[in-house]
Amino acid sequence: MSVDFIFRIIGMVVFGIIGIYYGTQLGRIANITPGPNTISIEQYAFSMMLVGALIGLVLTPLITVRPMRALRTLLGRISIQTLFAALIGLVVGLVVAVLLSFPLSLLPATFGRVLPFVGVLVLGYFGVAIFIMRQNELFNFLRTITPQTAHSAGEAEAPTIAKTWSEGRTILLDTSVIIDGRIVDIARNGFLPGTLLIPRFVLAELQYIADSSNGLRRQRGRRGMEVLSQLQHEPGIPVRLSDIDVEGVHEVDDKLVSSPANCTVPS
Repeated sequence: MSVDFIFRIIGMVVFGIIGIYYGTQLGRIANITPGPNTISIEQYAFSMMLVGALIGLVLTPLITVRPMRALRTLLGRISIQTLFAALIGLVVGLVVAVLLSFPLSLLPATFGRVLPFVGVLVLGYFGVAIFIMRQNELFNFLRTITPQTAHSAGEAEAPTIAKTWSEGRTILLDTSVIIDGRIVDIARNGFLPGTLLIPRFVLAELQYIADSSNGLRRQRGRRGMEVLSQLQHEPGIPVRLSDIDVEGVHEVDDKLVSSPANCTVPS
C-alpha cells in the first residue's frame, strides 16, 4: 500500500467531514424560508460530503506527499554549508523581528496587530537570503577566529608546511576538465591541494557551449555549468574566478598555455 493511497484515504475522510459540516450549515440557511424545490438539510450534507470526499481524494497528495518529496529532494542537493548558513540567517532574522515586535505592537490597532507578523516573515526571509549569499565570507571569517592547536611541535610543523605549499599553488581549469566532471571528486578527496582558478575566458567558452544550437554540445555545456556550481558550493574546495587574459591570443587552450608559470593545468 503506497503512501499516496493512504493520504488519499485520510484526505477523503477529513474533507468529507468538512463537507458534512458546511453542508449542514448551508442546508439550515436554505431551509429558513423553504421553497417548493428546496432540498432537506440531510441532502445538503450528503451532497457536500461527496464533494468534499472527491476534493480530498484528488488534492491531498498535491498538498502533502508531493511537496514533502520535492522539499526532501531539494534539501538533498543543498550543501551542509548552505543549510547551516540559512539556519544562522533565520535565527538572526527572527531575533531582530522579536526585538522590533514590541515597538511595532504599540502602533494603532490594525498596524499593531499586522506589522509584527509581517516583520517576522520579511526579516526571516532576508536573514536567510543574506546569509546564503555571503556564506563563503561567513565561513572564512569563522575559520580565522577559530583557535587551532597542535599536540606537539613536530605535528604542527608538517601541516604548516603543507598548508603553505597548497595555499601558494594555483590550478588552472580548462573547459574540457570542467565538462568531464571528475575534477569534483578528485578535489573533494584532497588530490588537488591548492586553489582552483577558473579564468573568465574559460567561463565564457563554457557559456557559449551551453547556448549552442547543437543539442549534444548544449548538453555538455550545461553539464559543465553544473560541475562549476558544485565546485563553488564545496566548502573544502577553494575556487576563484579570475580576469586574467593573454593579449594577442584568441584560442582558449593557447591562453591557458601562456598563463603565468606558477599555475598548474590538470590534464
